[in-house]
Amino acid sequence: MRQNLAALSRVASRRIASYDRARRGTGPCQEGRIIARNKVSGSSRHDLPGVSGTGPRLYEQAHAIIAAQIHDGTFGPGDRLSETQIADRFGISRAPARQALARLVEDGLIAKADGRGYVVADIQRKTPPSPAAQSPAPQRLRTLPGWQRIYQEVESEIVQRAMVSDLRVIEAELARYFNVSRTIARDVLGRLQQAGLITKDNRSRWHVPALTPDYVAELYELRAILEPEALGKAAGRVPEDFLAHMAENLRQALASPEQNSWDRLDQLEDEMHSQLLGYCDSRAMLQAIRLHHALLIAHRFLYRNTAKMFEIEPFLAEHLAVVEALQSGDIETAKDRLRRHLMGSGARAMDRIAHILKTYDPVDLPYLEFVCAQGEPG
Repeated sequence: MRQNLAALSRVASRRIASYDRARRGTGPCQEGRIIARNKVSGSSRHDLPGVSGTGPRLYEQAHAIIAAQIHDGTFGPGDRLSETQIADRFGISRAPARQALARLVEDGLIAKADGRGYVVADIQRKTPPSPAAQSPAPQRLRTLPGWQRIYQEVESEIVQRAMVSDLRVIEAELARYFNVSRTIARDVLGRLQQAGLITKDNRSRWHVPALTPDYVAELYELRAILEPEALGKAAGRVPEDFLAHMAENLRQALASPEQNSWDRLDQLEDEMHSQLLGYCDSRAMLQAIRLHHALLIAHRFLYRNTAKMFEIEPFLAEHLAVVEALQSGDIETAKDRLRRHLMGSGARAMDRIAHILKTYDPVDLPYLEFVCAQGEPG
């Protein structure tokens, strides 16, 4: 095992130079201090266009409604759609509006327009166009109460900026920005802490560690130790039909890589690293693994923004090899394959981050402050 971890460290080291070159010049930090930024302190989501609380899967609701209205003729060929239009219509933020539009593009129902926005495609409709079809009326989607309304958006914004620098999360500004109580803001931060994404420093301030090469390598080293052992403990408890389900999903993804949306890849990652390992009967081990799930959260953003880096995602075949070893009853081989998968995944994660940092320029948010290695927020 030590040889495997040493190999992971060597692979990580080879990525550090390119990662650091991409990271230099990106973000607010230079020479241990904060560069002045145009802060929007005191702003709330109601002061910013298109910003509102979101709940998990709001984009799926918006996608389903718009897809149905394209098929029934409410939206006809050539009609234009935009993030702002969808966000305003459903009372959601631009993040789920963007995801809904991306799904519609994957379905072939809309296409990128010249300039900005999207245009409805000329498709074979499931139902004849309705002669009474009218412009769709605004309708608010069902949202969940409390912390769930804003958690997904906060998580996404933090992960993106952690690629650039350490961050400080300001609880009062978070509550003000989303127009929620301090109790809800504190609940969101507590759940982010449970996910291993943020911590509290020695002054009880919320801190987000940057996804530096060293930190990413450390997290993958821990995963390479913990997850294969958890897999060994889970092996005798996993239902055969669940393994068959995993194998079938992975084979389908390998056979039709063009249909692998980023959220589909995220689901396949979850099946391996959360659901499968969840059959481990050691609560302490599972808790330790979940404390380092920041990387799984980060991969959601990485997959979404590096879709063209690989013709076929390498982890698909690696996951399938693990599942097939479990199906054959060879637990030690399954553990070794999972360990090797994590070693390769760590190196690819740094490649993805370096790729994104070449063009990434985050906008300011009042509840997030960039912190340099030897500086304080400016």
